[in-house]
Amino acid sequence: MNAVSLTRFALAPLALAAGLAHANEGMWMPQQLPQIAKDLKATGLAMDPAKLNKLTEFPMGAVISLGGCTASFVSPQGLVVTNHHCAYGSIQYNSTPQRDLIKKGFLANSFEEELPAAPGSRVFVTVDVKDVSAEVLDAKVQALKGKARTDAIEAKQKSLIAACEQDKGHRCTVSAFYGSLVFQLIKQMEIRDVRLVHAPADMVGRFGGDTDNWIWPRHTGDYSFYRAYVGPDGKPADYSKDNKPFQPKHFLKLASTPLNEGDFVMVTGYPGRTNRYRLPSEVDFTFGWERPTSIKAFGEYLDLIKRETEGRRDGEIKMAGTVAGLGNAYKNWQGQQASYNGSDILARKSAAYAELKAWVNADAKRREQFGASLENVDRLLAERQALAKREVLLGLSLPTLLNSAAGLYEGAVQRKLPDAERKLGFQERDALRRRQGLEALDRRYDEQTDKAKTVHFLAQYLAQPADMLNQAVLKGLGLTPNMPADALKARVDALYAGSKLADKAERLAWFERGSEDFEKSSDSFIAAAVALHADSEARENRAKELGGHIQQAYADVMKALIAFKGSKGQAVYPDANGTLRVSFGKVAGRDGADGTTWTAFTTLRGIPAKHQGKGDFDAPAEQLAAIKAGEFGKYGMKSLNSVPVNFLATLDTTGGNSGSPVLNKNAELVGLLFDGTLDAVISDWDFNEKTTRSICLDARYMQWQMKYVDRADRLLKEMNAM
Repeated sequence: MNAVSLTRFALAPLALAAGLAHANEGMWMPQQLPQIAKDLKATGLAMDPAKLNKLTEFPMGAVISLGGCTASFVSPQGLVVTNHHCAYGSIQYNSTPQRDLIKKGFLANSFEEELPAAPGSRVFVTVDVKDVSAEVLDAKVQALKGKARTDAIEAKQKSLIAACEQDKGHRCTVSAFYGSLVFQLIKQMEIRDVRLVHAPADMVGRFGGDTDNWIWPRHTGDYSFYRAYVGPDGKPADYSKDNKPFQPKHFLKLASTPLNEGDFVMVTGYPGRTNRYRLPSEVDFTFGWERPTSIKAFGEYLDLIKRETEGRRDGEIKMAGTVAGLGNAYKNWQGQQASYNGSDILARKSAAYAELKAWVNADAKRREQFGASLENVDRLLAERQALAKREVLLGLSLPTLLNSAAGLYEGAVQRKLPDAERKLGFQERDALRRRQGLEALDRRYDEQTDKAKTVHFLAQYLAQPADMLNQAVLKGLGLTPNMPADALKARVDALYAGSKLADKAERLAWFERGSEDFEKSSDSFIAAAVALHADSEARENRAKELGGHIQQAYADVMKALIAFKGSKGQAVYPDANGTLRVSFGKVAGRDGADGTTWTAFTTLRGIPAKHQGKGDFDAPAEQLAAIKAGEFGKYGMKSLNSVPVNFLATLDTTGGNSGSPVLNKNAELVGLLFDGTLDAVISDWDFNEKTTRSICLDARYMQWQMKYVDRADRLLKEMNAM
């Protein structure tokens, strides 16, 4: 069965499966939605479901990607709303101890006052999606194995991308689905001039902080605003005072009717990654070794950052984005691990996999088509897992500036090649973003903290058995196994002291230099990057060789699974992979722990009740005064006798959905998705319809805060919310 017909086969059973699957499970590809129209209508969607698979029409045309978070246009002047934590990097980048936008928030009272977002910030507007499975997995590629297969697939991707990007101002990607069984070419307008417009104070946007992260009840104003700008000709352009606000074809309107418990809601966004089809051996490895190891390391790193930046506000600001990202993953993974421990997840995954194998082996033709891959895939995965165990600490141990030096040197090496032959990430199309990453480092790098992190994790790495150590790294950095603490610190100090890459001008200068300049340099990090390059190449090639074999076997396993599910009339929606998806459900509370009940909404009353005047619960005085005044305006909810702050919904979402617009039955904006509950984050691996809930910001709270606390009347008027 070829790739294109397989795509049709994978989607065809959806109509049969609609009555079998729970209505709220699934991050659906837009082209799948017509087949589940019956469930969408039954759950409460008022508009024609067929309109949801038209990416350039309303409402999908208003939903955009920030490259890691989701956002949406909410005015004809390119105003963009997303989560506060999605805009946090730009808030942090523009903050100093003297102008602390993190703490106080920011509001531009005119277009002229809007601030450039952090370097590398983007708004991606999807304009086209095309199935290219037949082109990527043609007969020649199908006959290849190992690294040859990996390289051939990469060459096909680069060729498709290059042709797509002949349309200037667009960014194209080739995304893989179903274990690299299906490929899509996704074309997006890439808006490069992004500006910060409004962010509430930190203890509005992050109220509850890490304490309340992944917890219900919640009272967090997780919203901020960007604006997209384009050149005078209306096309994407670099930042310039002459640029003008982008005028999107479609934008979302705020809800005209109040949202209530039991109402239909849907989320359109770009969820990052789920792992629901991972094999039992992968589940066992993840929760038996990888996840506990990462949780331990992240906890140590967070403690180290807190210790090293204490009393240094500039250091705290520089590391704020790192702390936010690490803290979020740390707590999420703790929640996943807690849900997994003592569960029957592995047993159920193993039983399901055994059932698939039995179905394959029950038929000679199926056995011939899929049997070898089913036998080989676990052995191949075990090889990759063994390599991961060797390298996890190494990845944490290397200095940030050494990684920068390695990227700079790789860029110089790749520039010697024709653009089409360069590695992904090092072509001309990548140059601007790589340069902007070097610029952004200026406000995100704290040498004292980075040095302490390097010493801490190198000590753990060097204490491992000799066969776990990379000899090239030891030689290149001047390290020895079980190195005494004083000697290790002295060596790390010397590495940092011997480099000038902490200086932005120096980093940017190296961006333009040739590989010969690197090879003659005495800069300690540059010299180390050159010394380690051959080993890095060898490890990359080894990974490609193994990856090519895994890709081939894994694709066959997924093909078998789709066929097996199809024989029973069941759908197989693909795992999330950063591409546009739609989830739907209803506003609903649930039973909590220890006999408690989680109501569907929280209210303003919860903010002063939680307020402690310090730490994660330090609401701004202006907000507390506004709450005390009790003026709700049109944003109050009679049944609550207050303004709703956050709400729960039975939406199937994951990381990357942050900032996704939550829409009502008429595709009007009722909120922003920003979190899930800690006992349900395991749904990335094992969906549980009883516990899965997404936590959403209620748009009425956002508007109330903007009107009565931040006085953001200009923006409210622009969104027609006055």
